[in-house]
Order: sequence, then structure tokens, then C-alpha cells
Amino acid sequence: MPDAEDVRRVALSLPDTTEKTAWSMPTFRVAGKMFATLPEDETSLAVRCPKEERDELVLAEPEKFWIADHEAQFAWVRARLAAVEDEQELRDILADSWRQAAPPRLLESYPDLGLPAPE
Repeated sequence: MPDAEDVRRVALSLPDTTEKTAWSMPTFRVAGKMFATLPEDETSLAVRCPKEERDELVLAEPEKFWIADHEAQFAWVRARLAAVEDEQELRDILADSWRQAAPPRLLESYPDLGLPAPE
């Protein structure tokens, strides 16, 4: 089970990522644009997720994903760290969110980052 330090380490390993405290919590940004946070007691993380996809995630895995009331109008979803299977799943979640925030120049430089591995 990943913890807050794993989130920090994996997030900061993504290209052009920095950590900045905002709203009294760690946030992770790519090229200045936020893509992940460690809210409250750092037992969960919040990431960018298109609204259609996040609704599907919440329905499919409600023990893992949920939508915080104050984030309902935004394209963000929360994940309970205790329910994240392993570091690879954590990396996939963070990389997918990173792709949504990264500028085109970085997406072009790292075309495979955050994409599902071929089966």
C-alpha cells in the first residue's frame, strides 16, 4: 500500500514536476499547473480526471475512488491510498493526471508517459 511519501516520490519523478504547498497541503504541478494534491491527513490523493471517467471510476471502485463535495464541479477525483494496490497503480494514476496538466511540449517529449502498457 503506497503512502504519502510514495506519492511525493512518484509525482516528483515525473518530468518538470514541482511540489508547492497550497491550502496548507502539498500540491504537485507540471509546468506550474496542478495535477495532484495530498489533502487533509495525507491518506488520500486528489488527481485530475475527466468528469465522465471519474464517475465510472467511482461506480466501479467506490472503496478506492470518490468525489469530494467541494470538487464535484471540477474534473478531479480522490483515491484512498489504502486501496491503491501497489506503486505501479499509483504511478499510473499520477502519470495519467500529469498528462492532463502537461503542456504540449512535454506531451510531445514523453509520448508514452501515462499511457496503459500494451497487453
